[in-house]
Amino acid sequence: MKKGVPGVSGYQGPAGGWGAVKAVTASVFSQKAVVRDIIAMFKMNQVKGFDCPGCAWPDPGHRAPMELCENGVKAVSWETTTKKASPAFFSRHPVSTLWQYSDYKLENTGRLTHPMKYDAGTDTWQAVEWDIAFQEIGERLRSYDSAQQVEFYTSGRTSNEAAFLYQLFAREYGSSNFPDCSNMCHGPTSAGLTRAIGLGKGTVELDDFNHCDLVICIGHNPGTNHPRMLTTLRDVANRGAKIISINPLTERGLERFSFPQSPKEMFTGQATELSSDYYQVKMGGDASLLKGIMKALIEMDEARILLDQPPTLDHAFIDEHTAGYSALYEDLRQRSWAELELDSGLTRSQMEDLAHNYNKSRATIICYGLGITQHKNGTENVQQLVNLLLLKGNIGKKGAGICPLRGHSNVQGDRSVGINEAASEDFLQRLEAHFSITVARKHGRSSVESIRAIERGEAKALICMGGNLAVAMPEPQRTFAAIKKLDMQVHIATKLNRSHLLLAKHNYLLPALGRTERDIQATGVQSVTVEDSMSMVHASCGGLKPASRWLKSEPAIVAGMARATLLHSPVNWEDLAGNYALIREAIEAVIPEFHDYNARIAEPGGFRMDTPASRREWRTANGKANFVVSRQRAIERENQPVDALVLATLRSHDQYNTTIYGMNDRYRGITGRRDVVFLSEDEATARGLIQGDVVNVQALDDSGQPCVERMMYGLTVVIYDMAAGSIGAYLPEANVLLSLDAVDTESLTPAYKSVPVILMKA
Repeated sequence: MKKGVPGVSGYQGPAGGWGAVKAVTASVFSQKAVVRDIIAMFKMNQVKGFDCPGCAWPDPGHRAPMELCENGVKAVSWETTTKKASPAFFSRHPVSTLWQYSDYKLENTGRLTHPMKYDAGTDTWQAVEWDIAFQEIGERLRSYDSAQQVEFYTSGRTSNEAAFLYQLFAREYGSSNFPDCSNMCHGPTSAGLTRAIGLGKGTVELDDFNHCDLVICIGHNPGTNHPRMLTTLRDVANRGAKIISINPLTERGLERFSFPQSPKEMFTGQATELSSDYYQVKMGGDASLLKGIMKALIEMDEARILLDQPPTLDHAFIDEHTAGYSALYEDLRQRSWAELELDSGLTRSQMEDLAHNYNKSRATIICYGLGITQHKNGTENVQQLVNLLLLKGNIGKKGAGICPLRGHSNVQGDRSVGINEAASEDFLQRLEAHFSITVARKHGRSSVESIRAIERGEAKALICMGGNLAVAMPEPQRTFAAIKKLDMQVHIATKLNRSHLLLAKHNYLLPALGRTERDIQATGVQSVTVEDSMSMVHASCGGLKPASRWLKSEPAIVAGMARATLLHSPVNWEDLAGNYALIREAIEAVIPEFHDYNARIAEPGGFRMDTPASRREWRTANGKANFVVSRQRAIERENQPVDALVLATLRSHDQYNTTIYGMNDRYRGITGRRDVVFLSEDEATARGLIQGDVVNVQALDDSGQPCVERMMYGLTVVIYDMAAGSIGAYLPEANVLLSLDAVDTESLTPAYKSVPVILMKA
């Protein structure tokens, strides 16, 4: 039975509502920048304002006076904070002391204010002049035997302009190593969608949600990870369209929502019911569930044809636009219902109900997140979603399509402008021609490959454009040790995080302007551009006074490093850093899809990147949309012990990626702590556990053997409504249970959501 546990209680309210208002207020006051925050809130996501540094949900055409969400305000308040991590602060806090800080406390020290260089003698970060830092970084980069010994990491908060300059610098230098935060989240989207529909992005735009009959939400949690989506889902539900959610855990943001900017809802206690049906699939059981739905659809189709009734499938679309249907049909015919039930955790009846609801819809959108991609079969999971849509022609028509939910606000844009370890030959040729340079053709390294190369001693230096790479990666036991082998590490950042404390032989910490701040260069105030998760590219212009007069913009920092490294470069780095319109002209020259770049971003809302699949133009090798058969079962359970569970790493509500805003997880009823593990009541009972018991969690290898080095100790059991066979714990803490070698076979995205584990009472 359940018992009272400190910091653990139920949450009965809706997503949003007064809980969001209270959390926003607390965040603003905690960062001691109330006036700056209020100014920023009226500029965030507005036509002439700045793009939220949080998620990539698109902006509506008609915007509210405050176009924001709870976690967006948290992101902004943490950037606009008056707290400072200044040279004086660092002089009082050696790195060995800072290492003892929690991740929350590290970021809460405030904004970085000066360029810093690590001094081993005093174990402190010390201020350094920008010119000296650039000169020393350039000298070290020129000293290496090969440019391929250097890794150029990019965070998704990097603007298009900074990302393009960054890849230009790296390629002219001679490196093609571009580890990127997208490698850790939506790599399977790029790989899976490209093969299936010839486009590594989603096909829907925001207006499609006004015309769909059905939205299927699978493997994502909008209340925490992309809260502005809740407003769109509210609109879908209120006009009578259906929302079905598929997720191992019940998440309040998929159940009901009270819009904080609606006086009626706030003062009457009303909330909009979102999902009409909720299916709790096992961790890692998505592919089998999707196969079950498709198998049911095909059986329905055959029965209707025999009865001389209208078919279930869109055979005209399949015949004209697709390839591979026969192979998919044969695979589904051979799959037994017993196998699909075992792997998915759902019954045949439930899968048939899903198929019936899907069949009733004239236009369906499937939205998915990391619960689909972060598996060893993540690419195949994505392709099964496409298969399901193709069966009824739900790509390339109004109100229908595939909607991958990107994380950081420009993770998609970074890839669009050239952050790619396997860039096309056309792109490289145009880059060479425009800048009169020569670039490497060698296939570079993505994130997991970069860490492995550092571990082997093949990589000597790591330059990070934002982010918290080491902490975000799996298996810190290996990752942290690898980073410490480097000769040089350079971090471009706004706030302190744990990756900055993992020291190489030479270390630099370079402070950058934030998205909210005014960026003044040689030609005046500059705007940057970002691409949201629906391929809309628009301008972002900060208006606040910078946190320190020593801050530089990301393009200026890249240009400074490039000038100091590439002594005979034909690129006019000075002019590019002084006028971002010139960077956009260069992007346009190298990437034709950005034609008329400067003119188009001057329009309110910007422009949409070309998405050929949205108009049923398939840029695949065979010119068709391809059904792709998944041969892999959900989780390889044959070698696992009978009491094994599948663990997924989760974000709390007070968190965005590795940034911890607080110690609460409101919608799951957790307050003031993160040392918990979520488990269903049935699974707890089967193991003789009750809420409040303390357990150790141990990862299993592929042969089912316990891994002594991959353990978490002292976690408190929280009974939660979730699928059988599943367990959840917070990242980044639970990354110790992951393996650098457990990755999606096609994209190398780590399997953050499917870790076989066992529990032991502490």
